[in-house]
Amino acid sequence: MTQTSTQHFEVLIVGAGISGIGAAITLRQMGITDFAILEKGDSLGGTWRDNDYPGCACDVPSGLYSFSFAPNPEWTRLFAGQDEIRRYIDRTAAEHGVGDHVRFGTELVRADWDESVHRWVLQTSNGTFTANSVVAAAGPWNEPLVPQIPGLDTFGGKVFHSSRWDHDYDLAGKRVAVVGTGASAVQFVPAIAPLVEELHLYQRTAQWVLPKPDHHVPKAERWVMRRVPGAHRALRAIEYSIMEALGLGFRHPWILRIVQQIGKAQLRAQVRDPELRKALTPDYTLGCKRLLLSNSYYPALTRPNVEVHANAVTAIRGNTVIGADGAEREVDAIIFGTGFHILDMPIGGKVFDGEGRSLDEHWKGSPQAYLGTTIAGFPNAYVLLGPALGTGHTSAFMILEAQLGYVAKAIAAARESGWTRMVPRPDVQAAFNAEVQQALATTVYNAGGCQSYFLDVNGRNSFNWPWSTARMRNRLGEFDERAYETSTDLPTEMVTR
Repeated sequence: MTQTSTQHFEVLIVGAGISGIGAAITLRQMGITDFAILEKGDSLGGTWRDNDYPGCACDVPSGLYSFSFAPNPEWTRLFAGQDEIRRYIDRTAAEHGVGDHVRFGTELVRADWDESVHRWVLQTSNGTFTANSVVAAAGPWNEPLVPQIPGLDTFGGKVFHSSRWDHDYDLAGKRVAVVGTGASAVQFVPAIAPLVEELHLYQRTAQWVLPKPDHHVPKAERWVMRRVPGAHRALRAIEYSIMEALGLGFRHPWILRIVQQIGKAQLRAQVRDPELRKALTPDYTLGCKRLLLSNSYYPALTRPNVEVHANAVTAIRGNTVIGADGAEREVDAIIFGTGFHILDMPIGGKVFDGEGRSLDEHWKGSPQAYLGTTIAGFPNAYVLLGPALGTGHTSAFMILEAQLGYVAKAIAAARESGWTRMVPRPDVQAAFNAEVQQALATTVYNAGGCQSYFLDVNGRNSFNWPWSTARMRNRLGEFDERAYETSTDLPTEMVTR
């Protein structure tokens, strides 16, 4: 049912994935209950609700892939699968009373800052809402990226993206084209290869794939995690230390050039055909693209019913897929493993400042924020898992918790000081991003010799954090009001400090 009257909240959160749930829990811990979460879907989970393709799992150790305040001693694998992560998200939300605040089936259409009253006005598919502050928690892994391939609209078979998996479509005995070889494809290709009659994998760029040290967690170990004080915290600390050690390589690429020999060894051991091995060997430094882990991807590509096409798809004619090399293959289904709109986030065209200019217009293709969290020109607004905070080695939960601590301090400062408007100073934001760009220049993200989704349409790395997670926590651990323009009155009596 669509509401007709406008509802006002102190805080509105957009999105009910791990970011939105974390924001909701943070607000409740602060004693703030006058908030709502606007969720376009019909359930919680965000990325882990939408991505339920065969083989979907985490590529970060499970102990790190959880909130520090909500440890899970019951993970059954070192790298948890999608269904288990989804259950963890639902359970954590229920235990912290998040569900009472969620408005399902409510999609953001447009959000405008009203300078005359220092409020946000959100038009949604379920009516109008207003709020003193807005937290954008839609995340960068939200909207599937499907390439514009000539003739795709004429294809007579089944077409879907990995994040919109059609479980009603039986792949058994089908001829399937998989377009893209990113993190999702590396997981679902081994799962579907034994089922299909033919699998044609279209790979524009070879990926580094390291062995995945995954294993079943025995009941005895889970008992220890439950019963022994500090055991789970110790495991998390160990996993964190290992991942941070790997993180050194992203800042010093020569380290990753050594680590990538492990990937080469796995490729040599699992792919005997020299031509196929050559096609699967990357020509850039490990870490330049997202780090991929799998023990079954390479073996799946050596199956007799699998053919690797080391080029892009240039056209589709009827049920025929045409590669850049001119090879034609007739298929029954096309599955896209082509990722998401990461730096061209759809929310950028939906959020507007007080003068009617969108985030997209401000960013001009290169997203920027102060500390990846607040944005010049957009008062009382916070973006979670925002620009310049992505890393290649740690968990999204680690980044998220650092941000949530910062958001909590910012909101607390505003409440205590009576600020009705708080926005980062443009010069402070520019200085922070200049510092980030300078530091990124020597990281593997920028100097690794590849094109990745870390780079925006202008060729700028708007995604990555160039330092350690500890430095991120320290930077986000302090709220400095001097970085902000603040007001305690409406525009007619505005006082800026």
